[in-house]
Amino acid sequence: MAEADILMRPPPQAASLEAVLNYVLDTGEVLYNFSGGEGSTEIRSNITVDPKRMTIHNGRLSGPFDLDAQGFRLVDHPTAMRDFFDNEELRRVYYPEMEALARAQTGARRAVIFDHTLRTADDEKREALKIREVVRRVHNDYTEASARQRVRDVLPAEAEALLAGRFAIVQAWRPINHPVETFPLALCDSRSLAEGDLIVTERRYPGRTGYTYSVRANPAHQWTWFPLMQRGEALVFKVYDSLDDGRARFVPHTSFVDPAPPPKARPRESIEARMFAFF
Repeated sequence: MAEADILMRPPPQAASLEAVLNYVLDTGEVLYNFSGGEGSTEIRSNITVDPKRMTIHNGRLSGPFDLDAQGFRLVDHPTAMRDFFDNEELRRVYYPEMEALARAQTGARRAVIFDHTLRTADDEKREALKIREVVRRVHNDYTEASARQRVRDVLPAEAEALLAGRFAIVQAWRPINHPVETFPLALCDSRSLAEGDLIVTERRYPGRTGYTYSVRANPAHQWTWFPLMQRGEALVFKVYDSLDDGRARFVPHTSFVDPAPPPKARPRESIEARMFAFF
């Protein structure tokens, strides 16, 4: 195990904090985001944010958390990765790690990772490496329709058989070097969502259009974050579950500005992996 993966538990934090989360105004227009695709940092959007001050609870002092209840949980998960900016190593080492994590956490018989995104809050590094910025808007990555379409896109030969059974889309998020000291990730307890909170939003790329959910403000939302996440921890959460029986199906999430960051806080660097879980 690499020295960086030996968990050094953060000191106790406050039980909660207040921070501004950027919800979205429903203007009646078709909302969209445009991303320039791999190797591009170009982003365009017609979305108007609706900032709201919300209470965010410290997940290290609350819980327990469950993927089928709240829709997320933090797990100890050291990685053998040495360089997250090495695409070959990611596919050789990290992809199998993530598929095993998804199976273990969901109980799925099969997991298939289909993409990952590297992000940084360091403007110079983002431009140099052509990776994405942190997302400062409340969103959920898939809709009812786009989750099913993603299976067809990634596994066309098997899609109809797979879609006949239960499946979920699971994400695993972690810092890739130092602990998260700026722009931590907040997650909304799926049980606090109302049916009308989600707004279908186009996710435009060169050559294709996907769909995500933006989120209307709702004071009933219950938010959680896990302070000072370490490289050897993974935040696992569901962004879709085909089973509609009262369990968590969608988990809106966003980065936010920590009102009390550590002294000399370093820009966040993180990776999120997206996986199908087939049951």
